[in-house]
Amino acid sequence: QVQLVESGGGLVQAGGSLRLSCAASGLTFSSYAMGWFRQAPGKEREFVVAISRSGRTTNYADSVKGRFTISRDNAKNTVYLQMDSLRPEDTAVYYCAAGNRYESTRGNEYAYWGQGTQVTVSS
Repeated sequence: QVQLVESGGGLVQAGGSLRLSCAASGLTFSSYAMGWFRQAPGKEREFVVAISRSGRTTNYADSVKGRFTISRDNAKNTVYLQMDSLRPEDTAVYYCAAGNRYESTRGNEYAYWGQGTQVTVSS
């Protein structure tokens, strides 16, 4: 059974930082590209960033470029999202997902999903 478990969310002031983690089990982690998506209340889920199987290549949404950094540790079956210079508009539930291609920005191209972790940025 595949499980993706996010952690690290919370409440932070604007300009602050958070680091999200997503621990994977039940799959060959290094065989999957990993992505982060987010969904704010009343809005559609949106792509944030993805990383290739090896971790050498990344794909960021314009809205987070220069502020967020994705990384992965295949030995620990974990993907991370370092979020700096947070803004109130970053407030959302953040989900990690496993898929075949790091170029994919559509959620339906990812096979497995975590349950999400809430990130709230106060102004």
